[in-house]
Amino acid sequence: MRIGFSPRSASRMLGVTALLATLAMPVGAARAAVTDAFYDRVFMLAAHQKCDLFEPQLIAALDAAALQARGAALRAGTQAADLTAAAGRAQSKAARTRCDDHDLNRVRARVQAGFAGWSRAARMSFPGDRSAWRGDRYESQGVGWRLVQDSATGGSPVRFGLAGTGPTATTPIAVVSFLGRPRPYAARLVMRDREQAPRVWLTGGGLPPESVRSVFFAAAAQAAEPTLLGEGVRQGETWTFSAEAADAIAQLDPRESFVIEFLFRDDSVAEARFEAGDFAAGRAFLAMGAI
Repeated sequence: MRIGFSPRSASRMLGVTALLATLAMPVGAARAAVTDAFYDRVFMLAAHQKCDLFEPQLIAALDAAALQARGAALRAGTQAADLTAAAGRAQSKAARTRCDDHDLNRVRARVQAGFAGWSRAARMSFPGDRSAWRGDRYESQGVGWRLVQDSATGGSPVRFGLAGTGPTATTPIAVVSFLGRPRPYAARLVMRDREQAPRVWLTGGGLPPESVRSVFFAAAAQAAEPTLLGEGVRQGETWTFSAEAADAIAQLDPRESFVIEFLFRDDSVAEARFEAGDFAAGRAFLAMGAI
């Protein structure tokens, strides 16, 4: 049975070190390494579904690991179809493996040992090609970022992500601090519509033509909590989006972009661009619960 976990690699499977290690490899070897990592994680998830191997917190961690491994493989140049095939092979292998298989139980013990320390991690960074998502599982009395990425429109900082008092209370919001401009009257999230444009779109800045875009308007706006503002920023506005918008971002290819557009009454539009990256993996990290 080919399962690539070890106590050392499992404990750092979502860390920057494991990803950076692939950069020193030849392109083909790096691509194979991250594809193998994806296969291993899918296998263990499928084996758990069959044999009930792990507790819920560890399953959430494995789910996050599988999503991040998929993102790393795509960024390394692996085709999405190849990853789908690898997932199919892993699931077929799990279906054929007996729950009392000696190798499976040996790997199960290694995974449990490797995750014992990692599952207590309160914060995690999920790097992408250009930007990173930062996850935070600390419980707090006030509203704070649980998963956030930083961007800007002109000289005005914009932050987007999930916010709440804990990782299970997450609302998708954008916080913008416009410098020397009036307040916009609306804000909207713009991204590829997966139903109208099923194939990933990576040209022209990462957004497809307007005819095949999804648009999600913010439902409300209010003054931003100080805890949501960036360092040195004293004021800003919070624009709240729907859970449906967050789900749509999670389903994008990690290499794609999405945009927040702020609309002004003089018909001007201020745009902040974000990288989909490992947003889905970050949400799975939050699903492990509060620290």
